[in-house]
Amino acid sequence: MRCPFCQAQDTRVIDSRLGREGDQVRRRRECTSCGERFTTFEVAELMLPRMVKQDGTREPFDERKLRTGMLRALEKRPVDTDRVEASLHRITKRLRSQGEREVPTRQLGEWVMEELRELDQVAFVRFASVYRSFEDVSAFREVIEGLEKHTPGSGDRS
Repeated sequence: MRCPFCQAQDTRVIDSRLGREGDQVRRRRECTSCGERFTTFEVAELMLPRMVKQDGTREPFDERKLRTGMLRALEKRPVDTDRVEASLHRITKRLRSQGEREVPTRQLGEWVMEELRELDQVAFVRFASVYRSFEDVSAFREVIEGLEKHTPGSGDRS
């Protein structure tokens, strides 16, 4: 690893620790030339599957699109940012653990709805109404009745 201070090629690792949820290594390094210390982070580079859209087209998974969709559903809702990030992390981890090269967007949408159901019921209904293309009020009613059955008496956990 090149030293960011003097650009020397030779640095040594002084300390290594696990970071985040064990999927990252934090390394403390020291330059053998100038003696400066700095930190690097090492993460496994894993390929995420391609998404197969309903029309059959394929595109790479885009975490920004996932985040944007969830945040749009959660707009003006009292949900902690850390909980949203944890949900995004769980969805991405689930995608990787599938071991598939391609995953249908329908599957991803179902996972998002599972996470939103736990984060905020209003956001869940918002997302479901767009995702499932509700045509009338009865479709809304069915989703809300299903939501009430899923969380009897627990109310909104956000």
